[in-house]
Parts: sequence; structure tokens; C-alpha cells
Amino acid sequence: MEGLNCWEYYKCGREAGGINSTELGTCPASTLKYNHGINGGSNSGRYCWTVKATICNDQVQGDLEDKLLNCINCSFFKLVNYEQGREFTLLSEGTLQNK
Repeated sequence: MEGLNCWEYYKCGREAGGINSTELGTCPASTLKYNHGINGGSNSGRYCWTVKATICNDQVQGDLEDKLLNCINCSFFKLVNYEQGREFTLLSEGTLQNK
């Protein structure tokens, strides 16, 4: 199953080539290829809670330890969890190695 990526869900325009990427910068979740396919997303698009320097509530987020508690309350995180069901990946071994 392939669902919406975070930039599509939030319509932020910060994906590579997006309407806000020049002004606000390209979101790292849209370009980190080593997470491609996790939870059915493109790059880190359905695994954004593990990516440093994403923007949430107009604030740049820190690393995994700093942001995970906020992310588990996020509507997009909950949607991915629901859609993936038993196949949902919260953290992978590669995530911890790529910190």
C-alpha cells in the first residue's frame, strides 16, 4: 500500500521542486533516500518522525529524541500508523545507525 507522503498530506510545498522549497528550503524528509519505501513512502515521506530538521507547527524540529513525543500526537503519524496496521514501522535498525 502506498499512501500520501507528509509533504502531500500537509501541502507544505517544501518537497524538492515544491512551490515553497526555494523560500523555505527543501524538507529533508523529501530527499533522504535511505528510508525510501518504509511505510510505503517516497524517501522519508512516511517516516518523517525520524528525520532531523523537519518543520512542524512552524518550528524546525530537532533529532529523534527531541521530536518523537510530539510526533506520536501528530495527525499524519496517526494516519500512517492506521494505514500500515501491522506493517507499521516506528523505528528501523537503519534509522538508529543513520542518526
